[in-house]
Amino acid sequence: MHIYRFMHNQQVFYGLMDSPRADRAAVLAGDPFTGLERTGEIIAVERLLPPVTPPNILCLGLNYRKHADETGTTYPRDPVMFIKSTNALTGYGRPIVLPKAGPDEVDYEVELALVIGQEGKNIPEARALEYVLGYTCANDVSARDWQKRRQKKQWARGKSFDTFCPVGPCLVTRDSIPDPNNLALETRVNNEVLQKSNTRDMIFPVRRIISLLSQSFTLLPGTLILTGTPEGVGFTRTPPRFLQAGDVVTVAVQGIGELTNPVVRET
Repeated sequence: MHIYRFMHNQQVFYGLMDSPRADRAAVLAGDPFTGLERTGEIIAVERLLPPVTPPNILCLGLNYRKHADETGTTYPRDPVMFIKSTNALTGYGRPIVLPKAGPDEVDYEVELALVIGQEGKNIPEARALEYVLGYTCANDVSARDWQKRRQKKQWARGKSFDTFCPVGPCLVTRDSIPDPNNLALETRVNNEVLQKSNTRDMIFPVRRIISLLSQSFTLLPGTLILTGTPEGVGFTRTPPRFLQAGDVVTVAVQGIGELTNPVVRET
């Protein structure tokens, strides 16, 4: 595993690769960084590892007002938290694999994700960002048929199939994003824009998410927190728009970059 440090407009980005590039600079085509200059050579990177190996993946549902509106759900009084299995992690350029035996209603969800940098319990909201190591993009891929029907509305299994948590392309340090609740978000499937919003629409902002979750359990270093998705998801559309083999999904978060993954069917 090889760590890469990217720079762009005084921002610092970190990424991981599973093949040695010790004599090269790396750049992700279309993403806002120029690469670590080592020899002056720049290459296109097709696949990256997730920029974090978390002990836990904690996720919020229904944390955007317009997303709650499109589902006909009242705004939650407390953060609606669920857990994704760590086997769901995958990185930039790596395929989202649809299991051959189903599910058949697989959805996309762009999310701002944060990584906890130090252990914390009962964290005061005013100090919550001090516990953040950095931010990345995530796609909370979701099997709606399992989430809604086959598991009796228990979300974890429908969210935890292998490869159903793409993360990347890099980790942006906390100081590079002074306000995580003012970032544009977008999802494109085959270059069609399906989600377009801003983290300002969160019901529970990032500081409050960290504080409230830490009241229930200790947040461990490396914990990955997905902060919810905005409106425009596939199951709310008419007709529904679910992912199919051959699709290419890109989720983007302002100040971090773009996370692109092809969709394939398991053989």
